[in-house]
Amino acid sequence: MRKVVWITGAGSGIGAAMATAFAQAGYRVALTARRAETLEQVAEALPDRDEVLVLPGDVTDRDGMAGAAGDIRDWGGRLDVLCNNAGLNIPRRRWADLDWDSWDRVIDVNLTGALNVIAACLPIMRAQQDGVMIHTSSWAGRFHSDVGGVAYGASKHALSDISLSLNDEEGVNGIRSTALCPAEVATPLLSRRPGFDTSKLAAMIQPEDMAKTALFVAQMQPGISLPEILLAPVRR
Repeated sequence: MRKVVWITGAGSGIGAAMATAFAQAGYRVALTARRAETLEQVAEALPDRDEVLVLPGDVTDRDGMAGAAGDIRDWGGRLDVLCNNAGLNIPRRRWADLDWDSWDRVIDVNLTGALNVIAACLPIMRAQQDGVMIHTSSWAGRFHSDVGGVAYGASKHALSDISLSLNDEEGVNGIRSTALCPAEVATPLLSRRPGFDTSKLAAMIQPEDMAKTALFVAQMQPGISLPEILLAPVRR
């Protein structure tokens, strides 16, 4: 039986690159993001469209994510890997620019949304006594980052700790968890950074680098967990 991966935030950037990497490695791929049309574009570009399940949805919809996980299990017979990748950042990042509506949205997506997806996957992976969860955290989830912003950094620090808690509590059920903590990745998310210089994109971590890292984690033998991987571009 072919392994199954569920990728959230799969409509562009890191998520779309992960979809390509896992599909090329022979996985059946389930894709979630808010916009169905972007998911369809990603799905159509993969090697075998018949082995792709498109599940539009918002990770902040707790019941919707539980339903999506069930749909994936029914479709693929199992759920081997979660790429918990959905996330966002905002232009107003500093205390001087405090904006409750946008800061709340960052916490809702990056933290509560991630929790919703994890909780949706746990019953399936526990029943299998096997599973890998890979969370797109951030360098800002490991070290304070002025450019990342207050709400984003707080949400990613929390996500990194949640990943560690899964290893601590769910290893007995064969579940391993990894937080990927990249510095700047050349994705559409960077367009929200105030004053960002697009000429620097080529020197940054690329979405494909993140996808290769996630696939490496997923293919690690079951007796090993990789709690955290930090990635940074070479300083020149």
